[in-house]
Amino acid sequence: MNNPYTPLLILLGLGFGFAALSVGTSLVVGPARYNRAKAEAYECGIMPTPRAAGGGRFPVKYFVTAMLFIIFDIESVFLYPFAVAFNQLGLFALVEMVLFMLTVFVAYAYVWKRRGLEWD
Repeated sequence: MNNPYTPLLILLGLGFGFAALSVGTSLVVGPARYNRAKAEAYECGIMPTPRAAGGGRFPVKYFVTAMLFIIFDIESVFLYPFAVAFNQLGLFALVEMVLFMLTVFVAYAYVWKRRGLEWD
């Protein structure tokens, strides 16, 4: 009796086996020379400066840019299946997709009007 999930389980086992073998080999073979530079946080070669008492503040534009990227990424994830199955979905799906895109573009227009896309 052949289970249809057997190839998937074999591939999963091979993946975990390769990961465990790679980590184990690097622990055994790799050098274990630790120094102060390796123990510090990675700062891209720039010496870290002390933060403000409140932990420092990031500009909100970083978060707005990240949220816009996520919103338009999700929109593209919804648009691909719609474009592929457009003929089979009918008028209801077309109306739903137009409403979805209208909602996204209203948010985009709001951010554009508030000058959230400008880097000063």
